[in-house]
Amino acid sequence: MYECYCSRREIAESAQAPHGDSDRPYPGTCRDLTEAERAAKRAVRPAALRVRAGGATWTVTDELYGLVTREVDDFVLRRGDGTYAYNLAVVVDDGDQGVDQVVRGDDLLSSAPRQAWLADQLGITPPTYAHVPLAVGPDGRRLAKRDGAVTMTDLAALGVTPAEVLAKLAASLGLAEVDETVTLDSLLDRFDPATLPRDPWVVT
Repeated sequence: MYECYCSRREIAESAQAPHGDSDRPYPGTCRDLTEAERAAKRAVRPAALRVRAGGATWTVTDELYGLVTREVDDFVLRRGDGTYAYNLAVVVDDGDQGVDQVVRGDDLLSSAPRQAWLADQLGITPPTYAHVPLAVGPDGRRLAKRDGAVTMTDLAALGVTPAEVLAKLAASLGLAEVDETVTLDSLLDRFDPATLPRDPWVVT
């Protein structure tokens, strides 16, 4: 590990420079600073801690995408404010709970190799992965809390039943025809990761 004093803006600007490496999220600016240089920067800004990955590569097997190989960059383990970063927290938490499969949105697919690599470095057996397409709005943006959460109670007030919600979700996965009446048991019989869509679900 090593201390890093770069801001996100500085990293972005470095990656866009003529000799910057746009494929690596962190260009290594603080990797080989002298102790005197570190002390000078430490006096100005609190340090984050980055892992020293040494240009490692790692491959994970994803249920939908197959073999996914990425270079592991020197990613942040602890931010400058002392908060542990997601990439460390999720690996340690999953290992502590014995999680053996992670299913999540495909916007996090590129993070899987670095997290599996870190798990291996910590002596934790990496989980298997399944990265599924996102639900997006008509504008193509990922649906998030900013778009407003809708509960089953809200839908019930609009006259939408749980069965209709299940049918809509099943159709979005290609497991049923639009408006087909389905049950959880019938969907279990039809489920096959290999047939799941790879494109986002546009929610209208």
